[in-house]
Amino acid sequence: MLVKKHLMIAAQALALFLAPVAASAQQELLSDPEIYEKDHFRKQCKIAQFGSGFMTRLDINNDGIVDAVSNHGEITCDGTRGPDCNEDGCPYNFYLRAREGGYFMIATARIYGYDFIKRFGNMVFVMKMHPRFCERTDDKPCEMTVRVRGGRFVTISRK
Repeated sequence: MLVKKHLMIAAQALALFLAPVAASAQQELLSDPEIYEKDHFRKQCKIAQFGSGFMTRLDINNDGIVDAVSNHGEITCDGTRGPDCNEDGCPYNFYLRAREGGYFMIATARIYGYDFIKRFGNMVFVMKMHPRFCERTDDKPCEMTVRVRGGRFVTISRK
């Protein structure tokens, strides 16, 4: 009985150790997120049009490599602009470029928009979103400041 318990604990520990590796290994690198997303919407819509702000290329994690951010508010699908947008904002997808080449998506956020500014020597996003994301009930948009560290967003502040 004791041996069985130790084997279960060892198996669970091994699973916890390997889970992050398996999760990151599941995502296939994209050669170009713009082509990937445009192809997706061309399959979804009879007529897909993309505004000039659909894809923005910038270094979002301060590593010197240009990454990408897509704005689904800049899509017109069968005559409807921003078909996936609602009162919470529009979907934005954030992609990091790997040093080896290719991109992987690190986050999707439904926001009104963002400013990308330098703060204390690092570039950060100031995302404007629905006030409920800042646990408020007023009408003023929530402003959440985040930095990309490694492959994830780290919230610095929100107001």
